[in-house]
Amino acid sequence: MKSPPLTIRDVSRSPRPGFTVIELLVVVAIIGVLVGLLLPAVQSAREAARRISCANNLRQIGLAVLNYHSAYRQFPAGYQSFVTTDGSAPKSVLMDPVTWDAGPGWAWSAAVLPFAESSAAVDRLRPEQPMWSDANRQSIDTTMPLFLCPSTTGGDEPFAVKDSSGGELQIGGESLRVGRSHYVASHGQESCWGECGSAATGIVFSNIYQATTKTVVIDGDAGRVADGPFYRNSRTRFRDVLDGTSQTIFFGEHSSALSEKTWVGVVPGAQVHPRFSSPENGPDAAATLVLVHAGPSGGELDITGSPIIHPINFPTYHVGQMYSQHPGGGYVAFGDGSTRFVTQFIDVVLWAELSSIAEHEVIDWEGRQ
Repeated sequence: MKSPPLTIRDVSRSPRPGFTVIELLVVVAIIGVLVGLLLPAVQSAREAARRISCANNLRQIGLAVLNYHSAYRQFPAGYQSFVTTDGSAPKSVLMDPVTWDAGPGWAWSAAVLPFAESSAAVDRLRPEQPMWSDANRQSIDTTMPLFLCPSTTGGDEPFAVKDSSGGELQIGGESLRVGRSHYVASHGQESCWGECGSAATGIVFSNIYQATTKTVVIDGDAGRVADGPFYRNSRTRFRDVLDGTSQTIFFGEHSSALSEKTWVGVVPGAQVHPRFSSPENGPDAAATLVLVHAGPSGGELDITGSPIIHPINFPTYHVGQMYSQHPGGGYVAFGDGSTRFVTQFIDVVLWAELSSIAEHEVIDWEGRQ
C-alpha cells in the first residue's frame, strides 16, 4: 500500500538537521585552536622571508663596497668632511664648532650607489656639492629599498634631520629631509665623534683584555682614534685590515625603532635622538646618522671595572650601537662581502674583536656565540 503523499503542512512540520549551541561552540573552539596553531607558523614563515631579504640587502651593500674598492683602491669614507687641524674652514662648509663636522657630508652609502644598480638615483645627485645644497635637496629624500630592512617597524619614509634640542635642524631657513636607512657602517671599537672630533688629544684602549689605556693626538683626525674600517674621511684599504676581511664586521643593522639613520650623509650641527627611553640611551653626535661602534671607547669602564662593549641588541639601546628587530639577533656584513646572523647573546669581547681591523686579536667563534 502506498504512503499518502506529503502535504505542505507535513513538510513544514518535518524535523530540520542543524547545530545545537554546544556543537557550535565546539566547532568555534576547534577553529580557534587551529588558528592558534597556524598563526605562529605563518608569522615564522613571513619573518624567514624578511630575514632573507635583509641578508640579501647587506650582501649587495658588501659587494658594492668591494666594487668601489676595485675602482678606487680604497673603501669609501665613513663620511666626507672638510679637513681641518685647527677648526678653521670656509663659511660655505658649515663647520660645526663642537665636532668639526663639515660639508660636503656624503656618507659611505651614497658613495656606493653607482655600484649598487641605483643609477637613476645617482644621476640626480650632485656629489661635488654639499648634500644639503639646493641642487641635492630634491634627491636626498629618496627612499632606497636597498637600505631598508622589512622587519623594521620604525618606518621607511624620509625624515627631517634633528638639532640638539630635538627640533628640525634649519639650513638656509629650511628643514632638511633625508632618505632613511636601516643599515650602518662600523667605526670599530672606539668612537670619535662629538667633542672627540675637535679634541687635541683623546684616551683610547691599548688593551681591552687588561683595560689599559693610552693618550693619542687627534687634532681633527678621527683615524687616530677609530680602529674600524669607516670613520670621518677614512681611506681604508684591504691591506689595512690586518685582522682579515672575513673576520671584520663592516656593516650591520640599526632599526628605526631605536633611532633614525640615513643613506645620505652627516649634517653639521645635527644630533641623533633615541625614539624610546632607557637608562643609557641619549642623543649623540651627527656622525651616528651613518656610523656606530662596538665599544669599548674612550677608556670608559662599567661599575665592575670592565670596558663597556655593546653588541647588537645590547640593552643599553644607544643610538651608536647596532640594533635589529629580527628575533634573537641581527645580520652583519663582513669585509669580504659575506653576511652572517649574529646572536644577541654573542660574547661581548668576541664582538669587540670582530669590530676592529688591526688589533691582532685571535678570533675563536666556537662557544662564544
